[in-house]
Amino acid sequence: MEAKAILRFCRVAPRKARVIADMIRGRNVEEAISLLEFTPKRSAHILRKLLDSAIANAEDIEDVEVNRLFVKRITVDQGPTLKRYRPRAQGRAFRINKKTSHISLVVAER
Repeated sequence: MEAKAILRFCRVAPRKARVIADMIRGRNVEEAISLLEFTPKRSAHILRKLLDSAIANAEDIEDVEVNRLFVKRITVDQGPTLKRYRPRAQGRAFRINKKTSHISLVVAER
Protein backbone atom coordinates (compact mmCIF):
# COMPACT_ATOMS: atom_id res chain seq x y z
CA MET A 1 0.00 0.00 0.00
CA GLU A 2 1.39 3.37 -1.06
CA ALA A 3 0.29 6.96 -0.54
CA LYS A 4 1.58 9.97 -2.41
CA ALA A 5 1.82 13.71 -1.84
CA ILE A 6 3.00 16.19 -4.48
CA LEU A 7 4.06 19.80 -4.05
CA ARG A 8 4.52 21.84 -7.21
CA PHE A 9 5.98 25.30 -7.85
CA CYS A 10 7.61 25.47 -4.42
CA ARG A 11 9.83 28.54 -4.07
CA VAL A 12 12.99 26.75 -2.94
CA ALA A 13 15.94 25.82 -5.15
CA PRO A 14 15.91 22.11 -6.06
CA ARG A 15 19.59 21.76 -5.19
CA LYS A 16 18.89 22.90 -1.62
CA ALA A 17 15.77 20.75 -1.24
CA ARG A 18 17.59 17.61 -2.48
CA VAL A 19 20.04 17.81 0.43
CA ILE A 20 17.17 17.45 2.89
CA ALA A 21 15.34 14.88 0.72
CA ASP A 22 18.43 12.66 0.72
CA MET A 23 18.44 12.80 4.52
CA ILE A 24 14.97 11.24 4.90
CA ARG A 25 14.84 8.88 1.91
CA GLY A 26 14.23 5.27 3.07
CA ARG A 27 13.75 6.19 6.72
CA ASN A 28 10.90 5.36 9.04
CA VAL A 29 8.24 8.11 9.12
CA GLU A 30 8.68 8.89 12.82
CA GLU A 31 12.45 9.14 12.40
CA ALA A 32 12.04 11.36 9.33
CA ILE A 33 9.69 13.70 11.20
CA SER A 34 12.13 14.11 14.08
CA LEU A 35 15.00 14.75 11.64
CA LEU A 36 13.04 17.40 9.77
CA GLU A 37 11.86 19.05 12.96
CA PHE A 38 15.40 19.75 14.17
CA THR A 39 17.02 20.59 10.83
CA PRO A 40 17.54 24.35 10.56
CA LYS A 41 16.88 24.63 6.81
CA ARG A 42 13.93 26.27 5.07
CA SER A 43 13.24 23.23 2.91
CA ALA A 44 13.03 21.01 6.02
CA HIS A 45 9.87 22.83 7.12
CA ILE A 46 8.38 22.45 3.61
CA LEU A 47 9.21 18.73 3.46
CA ARG A 48 7.78 18.21 6.96
CA LYS A 49 4.41 19.57 5.82
CA LEU A 50 4.55 17.41 2.69
CA LEU A 51 5.35 14.32 4.77
CA ASP A 52 2.40 15.07 7.08
CA SER A 53 0.18 15.31 4.00
CA ALA A 54 1.41 11.95 2.66
CA ILE A 55 0.74 10.33 6.05
CA ALA A 56 -2.80 11.77 6.09
CA ASN A 57 -3.36 10.46 2.56
CA ALA A 58 -2.19 7.00 3.67
CA GLU A 59 -4.64 7.03 6.58
CA ASP A 60 -7.49 8.02 4.25
CA ILE A 61 -6.81 5.26 1.73
CA GLU A 62 -6.84 2.29 4.10
CA ASP A 63 -6.50 1.26 7.70
CA VAL A 64 -2.78 1.76 8.13
CA GLU A 65 -0.48 1.95 11.12
CA VAL A 66 1.60 5.10 11.06
CA ASN A 67 4.39 3.23 12.92
CA ARG A 68 4.91 0.91 9.93
CA LEU A 69 5.15 3.64 7.27
CA PHE A 70 8.46 4.63 5.68
CA VAL A 71 9.57 7.10 2.99
CA LYS A 72 9.68 4.87 -0.07
CA ARG A 73 10.48 7.47 -2.70
CA ILE A 74 11.14 11.21 -2.70
CA THR A 75 12.13 13.19 -5.78
CA VAL A 76 12.93 16.86 -6.18
CA ASP A 77 12.66 18.13 -9.76
CA GLN A 78 13.22 21.62 -11.09
CA GLY A 79 10.21 23.76 -11.89
CA PRO A 80 10.06 26.97 -13.89
CA THR A 81 12.51 29.75 -13.01
CA LEU A 82 11.29 33.25 -12.21
CA LYS A 83 13.61 35.78 -13.85
CA ARG A 84 14.11 39.07 -12.01
CA TYR A 85 16.48 41.98 -12.63
CA ARG A 86 18.60 44.08 -10.26
CA PRO A 87 20.06 47.44 -11.16
CA ARG A 88 23.87 47.51 -11.14
CA ALA A 89 26.55 50.13 -11.66
CA GLN A 90 26.67 52.30 -14.81
CA GLY A 91 23.14 51.50 -15.95
CA ARG A 92 23.62 47.77 -16.26
CA ALA A 93 21.12 45.15 -15.16
CA PHE A 94 21.96 41.91 -13.38
CA ARG A 95 19.63 38.92 -13.69
CA ILE A 96 18.50 37.00 -10.62
CA ASN A 97 17.02 33.54 -11.13
CA LYS A 98 14.45 32.52 -8.53
CA LYS A 99 14.20 28.77 -8.91
CA THR A 100 11.20 26.61 -8.09
CA SER A 101 10.85 22.91 -7.30
CA HIS A 102 8.37 20.11 -7.85
CA ILE A 103 8.61 17.69 -4.91
CA SER A 104 7.00 14.25 -4.96
CA LEU A 105 6.91 12.00 -1.87
CA VAL A 106 5.66 8.41 -1.59
CA VAL A 107 5.18 6.58 1.72
CA ALA A 108 4.57 2.85 1.96
CA GLU A 109 4.00 0.22 4.63
CA ARG A 110 6.83 -2.06 5.68
